[in-house]
Amino acid sequence: MSAGRFFVDSWDPAYGASFEAAAGGPAAPSSAQVDPTVELPVVDWRAIDVRADVRAPDVVLLVDGVRRIDASVWTAEADGVSYPGLAASYAAGVVRCDLERGAAELAGARVARGLFTASPSAREVVAGRIRYPVHRVGGSGELNKLPAAVQGPLTALEVEVSGAARTDDDLLVVDGPLRSRRQLPRTLGYIKTQHSQYLDARLTAVVTGLRSGQRSPVFRLGTAWGGYSWYLRLPVAAGAPWAGIVRLECSPELPETEAVRLADLSLVTLPRFASTPYKDPRAPQNLVPIAGLERRLRAMLGDARLLHRALSSAARTGP
Repeated sequence: MSAGRFFVDSWDPAYGASFEAAAGGPAAPSSAQVDPTVELPVVDWRAIDVRADVRAPDVVLLVDGVRRIDASVWTAEADGVSYPGLAASYAAGVVRCDLERGAAELAGARVARGLFTASPSAREVVAGRIRYPVHRVGGSGELNKLPAAVQGPLTALEVEVSGAARTDDDLLVVDGPLRSRRQLPRTLGYIKTQHSQYLDARLTAVVTGLRSGQRSPVFRLGTAWGGYSWYLRLPVAAGAPWAGIVRLECSPELPETEAVRLADLSLVTLPRFASTPYKDPRAPQNLVPIAGLERRLRAMLGDARLLHRALSSAARTGP
């Protein structure tokens, strides 16, 4: 028996993989109801190229957020119970890309912090000039579930920052699934890493057969956060079947024709932002403006060691 071919993922393994692999693709079959007939009948599913009559928007806004755990904390309640907590810093920003001028600039960024815990007695922590307001979480507040609690406030911060930068005819691209941002107009969710298998084997073969600069037809997901979706392959050297493939989302409240229009816009817009392996360990999916924004936002979070020291000092001195 001849040996099978193998591929090397272009991503630096320190960042995981660009897809969750089981037999060469997203590992977990999704239980979501899928309607693949939004744009084309199933029998006609094929790769879609850039349409000659589609023009990229003049302005594209790329939004991202970062978060960091500054310290793990524990409370001491009057009844002897102790609750875990996280002191976290997070930031959101938006890059305005003017495609007519070929220029990109930071259009807004904000930093926020919080103490995330289920403790009923927790109060705002003041560490020097830095404040960590309390974000009370539900349930018993297990330590391993607390990092997910930061996502809600971070998403709200992303919506706030991007809303202040919007114009009447821009295209907004948010890093990650849309989730609670589905109400935003002209907005795409950009998913870099593929965790779930949404399509059957025949339709998946269309996705893995995409060439650089092609997309799949639009389909619809029936999940709680469902909506219209499609796959797109960014410019990438020949490699693994899922190399360079990203998934896009738009609001389920849109007409089908508008979802297809946004899919066409994504195809003429996003490939120009693709990163290259010698510059980015998550190329090509980690878009160049997003990579720069992430670096800026992480710097804005402040020195982690100094914040941990300040939090430790605040804990010793008490309220």
